[in-house]
Amino acid sequence: MPEREPALLRDAGSAADAVDHADPGAEVAPPPAPRPSRPSISAAAGAARGEAVYVAGFWRRLVGALIDLAIILPVALVLTLIAGKLTGVRPPDGLDIWLLLLDNEPALAMGIGLAIAVAAVYALVFQILRGRTLGMKVMKLRVIDVYGDPPSPGRCVVRTLGYLAGLATIFLGFIWIGFDGEKRGLHDWIAGTYVIQG
Repeated sequence: MPEREPALLRDAGSAADAVDHADPGAEVAPPPAPRPSRPSISAAAGAARGEAVYVAGFWRRLVGALIDLAIILPVALVLTLIAGKLTGVRPPDGLDIWLLLLDNEPALAMGIGLAIAVAAVYALVFQILRGRTLGMKVMKLRVIDVYGDPPSPGRCVVRTLGYLAGLATIFLGFIWIGFDGEKRGLHDWIAGTYVIQG
């Protein structure tokens, strides 16, 4: 079975193939109409109907992420309080958060670790089962792979690990979405995914 070609490459090559294989005496078709100002890709599902899909921009994705954060943080806080009760780890009273960071306070490290774990599990489960998180659903966004299909579980795992890489770059991996021509963050590039409207 021939290997599938990514939708972007397949669509980009079709016009060039037509020109390369044209009869020297035949008329050449006029160049295609200019592309829309928003980046678009032709997904495998939409290409059969002649439709294009549009990648989501930075601000729309940010609102979706903030909705997800509003779901994740209370869960992480409750789990941190439960873990603190079970382990006896409590933050000292009356100290500023910055002092806790400088002092490598175990309670803060546990809270941050639990928040990251909750966020990773949340993102992974929703992307595998639904192809989007709850925040993405509210903003009418979904994740696809380079072929226009929902991402496989393996690709979702890689994408979730890409979130951790984005955190390790002090959020630059996420901010990059606003500057990238294809509106893809570090996690999208690592996993071979797009976030599209729809």
